[in-house]
Amino acid sequence: MVGISRFKTLTAVTAVSLALFSGSILAEKVAGVELAPTMMVGEQELAFNGAGIRKKLFIKLYVGSLYAGQSSSDAAALVAADEPMAIRINVLSDLLTRDKMVKALNEGFEQSTGGDTAPVQEGIDQLMGLMQDKIRPGNSMTLAYEPGVGTHVMRDGEALSVVPGLPFKQALFGIWLSDSPAQDSLKKAMLGN
Repeated sequence: MVGISRFKTLTAVTAVSLALFSGSILAEKVAGVELAPTMMVGEQELAFNGAGIRKKLFIKLYVGSLYAGQSSSDAAALVAADEPMAIRINVLSDLLTRDKMVKALNEGFEQSTGGDTAPVQEGIDQLMGLMQDKIRPGNSMTLAYEPGVGTHVMRDGEALSVVPGLPFKQALFGIWLSDSPAQDSLKKAMLGN
């Protein structure tokens, strides 16, 4: 059976539909999380690129998965590209609290921007304001970039907001794919290696 979920976000200029398709054909199953083979961002169908587990002190915190227009293991090109792509985080542990997620994201932005977050600080603040009070195993967050629109932020299938700008997308995706990623093994897995 094929299930279809649609997420809609209205911006000042346009209404954009995002759709995630999942079904009996899975791209992969990681730590018990079934990952869909494709995802739609605007008019572009994205393909599963890779996924891995974010661990800290042997605790599995979340599964991070990457979707792109075409398969790529070139992290720098993916970060820089003004092309549709998405990262999904599927929470595995109840030890991943809101405060820990906010701290990790802030540290990630520091790393991915080389310490210069000023150009994207407004977007960072917008994203942090969307962090839910409670994060539980089974929750998911999707960060889907659409050129000319921005980064759609979705939680558990619900569209929350759009953060504008390619520089924000580059800093955000750099958290997982820059030369100083959140975790080297997760970066490698998301790149399909």
